[in-house]
Amino acid sequence: MGLLSVVIITFNEERNIGRCIESVRELADEIIVLDSFSTDNTVKIAREMGAIIHQQAFAGYVAQKNKALEFASNDFVLSLDADEALDDVLRHSIAKEKPNFSASAYKMNRCANYCGKFIRHGSWYPEPKLRLFDRRIARWDGVDPHDTITVDTGIKVVHLKGDILHYICKTIGEHVKRNDNFSSIAARSLYERGKRTNWLKAFASPAWFFINDYLLRAGFLSGYYGWVIAVNQSRYHFQKYAKLIKLQRMHPGPAGSQH
Repeated sequence: MGLLSVVIITFNEERNIGRCIESVRELADEIIVLDSFSTDNTVKIAREMGAIIHQQAFAGYVAQKNKALEFASNDFVLSLDADEALDDVLRHSIAKEKPNFSASAYKMNRCANYCGKFIRHGSWYPEPKLRLFDRRIARWDGVDPHDTITVDTGIKVVHLKGDILHYICKTIGEHVKRNDNFSSIAARSLYERGKRTNWLKAFASPAWFFINDYLLRAGFLSGYYGWVIAVNQSRYHFQKYAKLIKLQRMHPGPAGSQH
């Protein structure tokens, strides 16, 4: 039978960690939590639910998730964020594969729960994510905070039925605060990678996002929250590039590639 490690990184996730662990308990042969020294009850809840706890200072989303993979005892890993959980269909799909994994990497759709409503239109759905994989052929990559799994060349990725449920924000205020934080992280990450931009990009990117999300991908079908998401995510894209421009002005140096 195939063995499966579930790996989760956490920091002050007492609101979410119980739901996340509960959704994988029947599938997991071990649950690994790499915690960034939470000051709430995250570690207590996770330990009481049977998770193996490791702790280290937060090293960035990509680095932290790669470190978490090192603690897994099994080759096959399901990597989740603490604010995510598996729905019943996805849980069943993974259970069918687990006795004898037929592929080295699997992706599945992710569905956001925003202010208590599941969003099934716009750029937030289906949002396929590669999260189940043989860690010998895969690693976390990307630009913080937008991490992504990269697999070795030639690896076939199989799509599983079901959704990862992403409990992203309980209020619009949380969304605004999240985007303020993430845009700062993204701008810094881009700058450190030598990326440079300009005001044309700063205005064009959010405009295109809004058109694509709200109109082309039918975000309007999600009603009021579809509008709020499109507006706030467009604002995020503007903030990211505006902050990158500010960094360029504060620390002038050799120009890198335009992003």
